[in-house]
Amino acid sequence: MTMMTQNNQKNNSCATEAPPPRSQQDIRARNQALILTAAEEEFVLKSYRGATMQGIADRAGLPKANIHYYFKNKKNLYRVVLRSIIQEWNEGLVTMTVDSDPKTVIEKFVRTKLHQAFAHPNRHKLFAVEVIGGAPHLHDFMSTTMQEWALDKVQVMKVWHEQGKISIADPLQLLILVWATTQRYAEFETEIVGLMGKTAYDKEDETRAAEFLVPFILHGCGLKPEYG
Repeated sequence: MTMMTQNNQKNNSCATEAPPPRSQQDIRARNQALILTAAEEEFVLKSYRGATMQGIADRAGLPKANIHYYFKNKKNLYRVVLRSIIQEWNEGLVTMTVDSDPKTVIEKFVRTKLHQAFAHPNRHKLFAVEVIGGAPHLHDFMSTTMQEWALDKVQVMKVWHEQGKISIADPLQLLILVWATTQRYAEFETEIVGLMGKTAYDKEDETRAAEFLVPFILHGCGLKPEYG
């Protein structure tokens, strides 16, 4: 076998094993995801005022110039982080309509909110700090997009009430109750694990919370859970 043949075989082998080059769109999506995760951590630990673009870049493992390229400045990045958190939270009720089964929808919403609280507690803590501070970066969003989302769900549940499907006559209070009871596990994590005599949640705590909250809330809506 000639040297040229050996080199050709080696080159062909490398070409086969090498991963396909990623597109610019893939690289952009990956970098933005890294930045948002790093920003979330930085804002929770250091607050909006204490967080820096350099600190976020260091956490993301990217040049600071990349952060500015994708998000312009700290204020814009902070708002994107907060709005992405809210958008994810609201997905638990995206598909509900007057024709949906109330028990299925409400149970899914409670379980989804609980899972989000246990899986990503920092997101709830960050949102809580923003709201406690008067929501200066979210005021317009909450008075438009967020309010429209909530009122849409309230209207659906009012129809359910008129049809005799649920006993709740003021569905906005139900939304507030679900938010309060599920997000508490994240926002006051230190308090709750302390009351449990622990230093951190274990893998069964989310299940125990769901087994209590789901039937409790369904009963309050005049719905009979499958258990409890």
